[in-house]
Amino acid sequence: MVNLRINNKSVSALEGATILEAAKQNNIHIPNLCYLEGVHKFGSCRLCVVEVEGAKSLQPSCMVTVREGMVVKTNTEKVRKARKVLYELILSDHPKDCLNCERNQSCELQEMGNMLGVSEARFEGKRSAGCIDKSPSITRDMSKCILCRRCITVCNEIQQVGILNAQNRGFKTVVGPAMDLPINSVNCAYCGQCTVVCPVGALKETDAIQDVWQAINDPNKRVVVQVAPAIRAAIGEEFGLEPGTLVTGKLASALRELGFDDVFDTNFTADLTIMEEGTEFLTRVKNVLTGGQAALPMITSCSPGWIKYVEHAYPEELDHLSTCKSPHTMLGALAKSYYADKIEVDPKDMYVVSIMPCTAKKFEISRPEMQNNGVPNVDAVLTTRELAKMIKEAGIDFVNLEDSKFDNPLGLSSGAADIFGVTGGVMEAALRTVYEVVTGRELPFDKLHVTPIVGLEQIKTADVIIENPVEAYKFLDGVTVKVAVTSGLAGAKILLDQIAKGESPYHFIEVMGCPGGCISGGGQPRPTTPEIRQKRLQAIYKEDEGKQLRKSHENEDVMKLYAEFLKEPNGHKSHELLHTYYTQRGKFNEYLCKS
Repeated sequence: MVNLRINNKSVSALEGATILEAAKQNNIHIPNLCYLEGVHKFGSCRLCVVEVEGAKSLQPSCMVTVREGMVVKTNTEKVRKARKVLYELILSDHPKDCLNCERNQSCELQEMGNMLGVSEARFEGKRSAGCIDKSPSITRDMSKCILCRRCITVCNEIQQVGILNAQNRGFKTVVGPAMDLPINSVNCAYCGQCTVVCPVGALKETDAIQDVWQAINDPNKRVVVQVAPAIRAAIGEEFGLEPGTLVTGKLASALRELGFDDVFDTNFTADLTIMEEGTEFLTRVKNVLTGGQAALPMITSCSPGWIKYVEHAYPEELDHLSTCKSPHTMLGALAKSYYADKIEVDPKDMYVVSIMPCTAKKFEISRPEMQNNGVPNVDAVLTTRELAKMIKEAGIDFVNLEDSKFDNPLGLSSGAADIFGVTGGVMEAALRTVYEVVTGRELPFDKLHVTPIVGLEQIKTADVIIENPVEAYKFLDGVTVKVAVTSGLAGAKILLDQIAKGESPYHFIEVMGCPGGCISGGGQPRPTTPEIRQKRLQAIYKEDEGKQLRKSHENEDVMKLYAEFLKEPNGHKSHELLHTYYTQRGKFNEYLCKS
């Protein structure tokens, strides 16, 4: 420990801690803007400056480490004046269109001005050039960028995709892909983690709100909405509720009040995904163990950011991916076939909206393979943040809404579907069903949780031993099934490198594109700190444990769907509607150029 004085108060801090960290540990607040705890420190904004005894100039507290006997003052007149000037200089190169900005009242730059007591911008002058770059998932407005570089750190170090960097120098500096290329022409995964950490409106999801309002107001459209599992544990934060507050029933009620005709649950097709994916996995394992050919390990396919990443970074390994579509595109396909037939509506007159924690889903629905008979499976994707805006715009008192249930026949789900929202959840859901199908017995873990793969660690592994299987799966007797789980693309890279080298020991791998899984998706409420992530995770498991149905194969409506329509998992009808293929892209889109 290091002993120092901050504002005439004797404090201690761990050796190596910065002044900012030491102050926070001792409940002393130092204003800061570019810093992001545990993610990014660069010292570019300088708003966290403090006086350090013996130093010739003010010091950035986020960069300077503490030392024994250091004397720090965080709130002198000199410091306050400097912060105001520094803030006004940032503001001098920033648009003054706060009322028109989507980050109005949720903007860290705006909040900083209020905190510092800045009521006017005294400095005017030349402005740096701004450009708007719009992709299916993410929109970049460089006129609003404050060069904090948080997005660069997240893209390069946390996700290790590396498409964002500081281009040019000095006043011409801009954050973006090399050579000023548009984001949709490079190997961006569209994970949206950059939009979560951006303090202003420079990086955001590409808006679909007006398209959805237009569909709702069109009397010729049957507008179907579905909700991903992670939404119910996070959207309450947009209305002042504690992180991790479950609002499943209020969510269903709010969607009806917005005017949607059918309110379905993506969890239904999460259960369906387990039936399809579990069958696919067992088929692959049987082929390998009986002398046939199949790509193992098999890797989950429900995260579109991960799918786009592997298409770019590991195009030769696409055979390892499950061919299952993601749950929300499965539900869209069923809404426009199975359900459309039931209610006698032309699929072309149906408009399916997915409420997702993910920005990559916006790109996913634009993929040509995500349609059947020329009709897209899903017409629009709204992030959690976008749905919250719509609810507020409609004047709905979300917090005081009565609870209601999702509609049938695509609304019933098991607890196994709920845990799709957290890292390890898809794998656990699959094991609950696959183990019971193979052995006739429940998974031998406490409360059905595969504890080695529960939690927020980057890579988690587990071994599941198959003993005394039923007759149809005797080929698995004595086999130890090895599984791995990772969230975040940096972890995916580690596991894919093993596969590329032929060194992977696993049979089945789950990959989620965002750290922590969908609870930390690029479209979720800001901020997503480790503490908030943990509370959302706990809420998802609480939802699972509170359900009577805990396994996907116990969902009677899914079984009815097979009996009436699909016939069997991985059958002809399932492959027609629920399965897909992938595109080799290459790091520089070289495969697409060849084709």
